[in-house]
Amino acid sequence: MKIILTFILSFIIFSASFAQKGEVIIIKDPLIDSLIAKRLAVYKTAGDVKVGKPIVSSYGYRVQIFYGSDRREVFNQQARFKGSYPKFNTYIVYKEPNYYVRVGDFRTRLEAQRLINELRPTFPTLFIFREKINAPTLDTTADDPK
Repeated sequence: MKIILTFILSFIIFSASFAQKGEVIIIKDPLIDSLIAKRLAVYKTAGDVKVGKPIVSSYGYRVQIFYGSDRREVFNQQARFKGSYPKFNTYIVYKEPNYYVRVGDFRTRLEAQRLINELRPTFPTLFIFREKINAPTLDTTADDPK
């Protein structure tokens, strides 16, 4: 009896494993394809439409050059930094009750540390923060052998 039950059970399991043949039909909204196409078009023309502003952001580092609760002083410090270093982007972050001035979009901590070493005489309170940055555009003209 045990042999017959084992045989029947193994036959059912064996036949069930081959019975799972079929066809999968994917039903989706046609707007999904159009959204994907639009997103690809935006990524391809990001440099032209957005005047070099990156769309994709990633984690990197920024240097905090000043913080305080006086809004005017924060904007003065931002203008002072922009006057000396116009090539770096500046960002003002507000976390109650203080404003923070952070600069740069650095991919590595070493790049941020180099800026700190340069800024130490003029801005005494400097900190490095890891946060979401705008991906900096890479300078490819330095690599061109002309």
